[in-house]
Amino acid sequence: MDAPGAASPTRRATWSWIGYDLANTIFALGVIGLYFPAWLTSRGLPDSSLSVVEATAGIIVVFLAPWVGARTDASGRRVPALAVTTIVAIAATSVLGRGPEWLSLVSLGVALVAFNTGSVVYDALLPVVSTPASRGRVSGLGVGVGYVGSFIGLAIGTVALEVLGLSYPATFTLLAAGVAVFAWPAFVFITEPARPRRPAPGSAEVLVRLLRSWRRATTIPGMVRFLVGRFLYTDAINTLIGGFLAIYAIQELGLEPAETTVLLAAAIAAAIPGSFVAGWAVGRFGALRVLRATLVAWIIALAAGVAAGTDGVSALAWVIGPLGGAALGATWTSDRVVMTDISPPEHLGEMYGLYATVGRFATILGPLVWAFVVDVLGLPRTVALGTLGVFVATGFVVLGGLRRSVTDAGRRWRE
Repeated sequence: MDAPGAASPTRRATWSWIGYDLANTIFALGVIGLYFPAWLTSRGLPDSSLSVVEATAGIIVVFLAPWVGARTDASGRRVPALAVTTIVAIAATSVLGRGPEWLSLVSLGVALVAFNTGSVVYDALLPVVSTPASRGRVSGLGVGVGYVGSFIGLAIGTVALEVLGLSYPATFTLLAAGVAVFAWPAFVFITEPARPRRPAPGSAEVLVRLLRSWRRATTIPGMVRFLVGRFLYTDAINTLIGGFLAIYAIQELGLEPAETTVLLAAAIAAAIPGSFVAGWAVGRFGALRVLRATLVAWIIALAAGVAAGTDGVSALAWVIGPLGGAALGATWTSDRVVMTDISPPEHLGEMYGLYATVGRFATILGPLVWAFVVDVLGLPRTVALGTLGVFVATGFVVLGGLRRSVTDAGRRWRE
């Protein structure tokens, strides 16, 4: 149900919310996806250093984010929590690359926890900045503008490192400033309607609610199967976009950081039409078919990546990047529709909470598996990339059993 007063959001509030996605993706791609991994390789640090930071942050967010979300539900105020988490993330980002290496790793962990916790609050503000009729359009604009933020993050890094010849610490400070520029309007112009305060739930109560949701999920045909499949393919995707793709491109394919920047830009550019084409295909062929076809594209891209790293054919990267980018956009376009297709309408919000929780757990296992393969077993990164391909292939197989559940669910909800 929409909050009172949410039916008439100001245009400034709506565009401030949309603009925040620019800040989010400047951090996600500019810091996590490219420049921090590049700094890490320049310092000769092992892959496991990034793995441990991301996995630890993911564990914290799994428990912290639902608690913060529940408390903002109770207080009726989300913007202050968004402002606090974003400011913490900006401050932590601005000191990356300075001082001892352990300080940068800890600062990155703090930034990851703050930004991912803030994202829960940010998503929950959508009803405040849109009407029921405009909700899909506003949400879609946020995603589309987010891709533009990725380009801005790459541009900041390219100008800082390649044009101005600045150091990585200075580049991280500029990226933090870019995040601040696009984030602050949300704190100023989004006005939340007054809502009655409720007693804030404790952490134990939040955990009980989560366990209750999982029990309910077991009674919905196909739900657990979908969540398991989603965990598998999201685990691989989140690992790649969490910085390990950049490490692989630099270390195994021999690309320079500037070339890696161009490669990621090509991938992002492909993600935009990939999203639109997938949206059309979902309406034509169904979300599950599109999602499984997308997973096949991921398997092909990862197999090509392994071949490129094994044979030293770096030119394959320019095929892999756009293919993976298009698959990325298509994945997020189709899998949320599958979730909607199999969820009972009266429990849709609750099931989406599990959907998000699975995504957060998927940020934990993948980096640890990568570190285990590369730094513990001492195997090549091509093996780590191939392992991610196995995750995606297993997810593809798991989702194959969903066809009847999707068909039956559609029949039940229509009735």
